[in-house]
Amino acid sequence: MDWKAALWAGLIAGAIFMMLEMILVAVTGMGSPWGPPRMIAAMVMGRDVLPPPATFDLGVLMIAMVIHFVLSIVYGFILAWILWRWGLGLGLALLAGAAFGLTLYLVNFYGFASALFPWFAEARNWVSILSHIVFGAVLAWAYKAIAR
Repeated sequence: MDWKAALWAGLIAGAIFMMLEMILVAVTGMGSPWGPPRMIAAMVMGRDVLPPPATFDLGVLMIAMVIHFVLSIVYGFILAWILWRWGLGLGLALLAGAAFGLTLYLVNFYGFASALFPWFAEARNWVSILSHIVFGAVLAWAYKAIAR
């Protein structure tokens, strides 16, 4: 397994995920683009960062980005190991990545949300599902591209 490729793939997919999520939330009228980072930051900072309005706050954003990118890198290592272990070509790797992203959505929004972070239940919608699927596919693509 290429650990460096997994790390970079996690960072790339994490950045694309966050941009996609924030843009889609704003464009669809589902809320403020600063809502998703606030939900992530609340995992460490507590619920006090959640009340409306969900405006820009540099400190909250920095905490959210640290959490988000650490998780993205961890997920990058996990998916890279799966792709390496199974020896998948690019096409199957993209499908596996999309399935991995959907699995992350289900675990995060129905497992952890129910047990630890109930505010994520508010974001159970097609934007979050799509963003997670894209995350997984981009993660797989980036790993395969960089590991060559």
